[in-house]
Amino acid sequence: MAGYKRISLEIKNEILKKIKDGQTAKDLAPLYGISTKSIYNWLRDNLEGGVSPLEIGKLRKENEFLLGLVGRLTVEVAKSKKKLRH
Repeated sequence: MAGYKRISLEIKNEILKKIKDGQTAKDLAPLYGISTKSIYNWLRDNLEGGVSPLEIGKLRKENEFLLGLVGRLTVEVAKSKKKLRH
């Protein structure tokens, strides 16, 4: 059975920063040889101003999706207007 592995503060901060930048705990955990549960615990414990890095990552992904949707809708509206003029 695997023993308890202590993760340095530098590594924790590196992982939390990557999550804040949009990477997922699921992707980072195997890279660092730790569990996603550990990362989620760090996120919960490192709340800053009420917004966790996990929430920031989720909001960034949602923002990217919405911007893409607006872009596609803008193109569709422009095409519809062009068809009406002809």
